[in-house]
Amino acid sequence: MAGRSRLSPVGAPTRGTTNPNRLRRVDRWIASAPATSRLLRAAASPLVVDLGYGASPVTTVELARWLRRVRPDVRVLGLELDPVRVAAALPAASPPLLDFRRGGFELAGTRPVLVRAFNVLRQYAEDEVAGAWDLVLASMAPGGLLVEGTCDEIGRLSTWALVAAAGPVSLTLSMRLAGLDRPSTIAERLPKALIHRNVPGERVHAFLSALDTCWATAAPHQAFGVRSRWLETVRLLAARGWPVLGPPSRIRLGEVTVPWASVAPAP
Repeated sequence: MAGRSRLSPVGAPTRGTTNPNRLRRVDRWIASAPATSRLLRAAASPLVVDLGYGASPVTTVELARWLRRVRPDVRVLGLELDPVRVAAALPAASPPLLDFRRGGFELAGTRPVLVRAFNVLRQYAEDEVAGAWDLVLASMAPGGLLVEGTCDEIGRLSTWALVAAAGPVSLTLSMRLAGLDRPSTIAERLPKALIHRNVPGERVHAFLSALDTCWATAAPHQAFGVRSRWLETVRLLAARGWPVLGPPSRIRLGEVTVPWASVAPAP
């Protein structure tokens, strides 16, 4: 493809597994959260990179559809290390608004305002995460944001960190409420920076423990539906002093967002 960067891709191949609608929770958040939607609206010609989209381009195509609700002219670029995956994705391309090429953490020489990287860092060591974040952010346009996270195979449980050049900003948990046993079930899908920190003495463990306690306390609200129980859970969480971010409209979707500082790994 004309104009491709000659930079060598940086990163390790992922398993590549994906499913339609697997990333709908984070896509919906990116399209409506104040920080990300504001960024897209303010950019002169916004480019968004879907880093490590996998063996199928379906989730990149879905991301482009969500973002066009915010900016019809947004350009979305899917990057993969494996040239076979890139070749398989090209029939879904519609340049210049949707395209695919080979690239890794260096972002193939592009300067996007936003990067989504999901299920990419799971195979990395915890001490490699900060370096990967730094490399991605250094390759972005000034003021750019990285949304990095993990989800289960069909997107029922998702978590993500919003990361800026100055450091991580927030953590969001998003879960399908129907059939939910307890919120801490999501612990196995925490971002790599936190997944090994869910142990006593760590902030994220205290957060998930408090969320479970509030969920149990809110059990009587189950009579009015699981959403009512979740809303009461988050209200109780905030009453305990946890700095819950975001409007009720987002919480109703089974989400809760807190500042990164409230869950950051202990020094």
